[in-house]
Amino acid sequence: QVQLVESGGGLVQPGGSLRLSCAASGSIFSIYAMGWYRQAPGKQRELVADITKSGTPTYGDSVKGRFTISTDNAKNTVYLQMNSLKPEDTAVYYCSLWIGARYWGQGTQVTVSS
Repeated sequence: QVQLVESGGGLVQPGGSLRLSCAASGSIFSIYAMGWYRQAPGKQRELVADITKSGTPTYGDSVKGRFTISTDNAKNTVYLQMNSLKPEDTAVYYCSLWIGARYWGQGTQVTVSS
């Protein structure tokens, strides 16, 4: 059993910041990568950012320079610092864990609106 518990979503004004957290627990022997995806209404789920166990990040084009992904490997936790948020960042954000199989969190809503 693997569990992903997300936190940190909410409502923020354009230009504001939020920090998402996702803690993984359960039968985890080796993490290959953790990351964040998002899905807006009527759109496909897309990569926001992910990071390998060695610390190599990958960002979606729309968030480069604004979002930063980081991990605490000792806690099996991944963070997403989101700055300069835009209305188009509004979506449900899902934590992702890749350990040879992919696991998803339950999702956390991020709404950017004035």
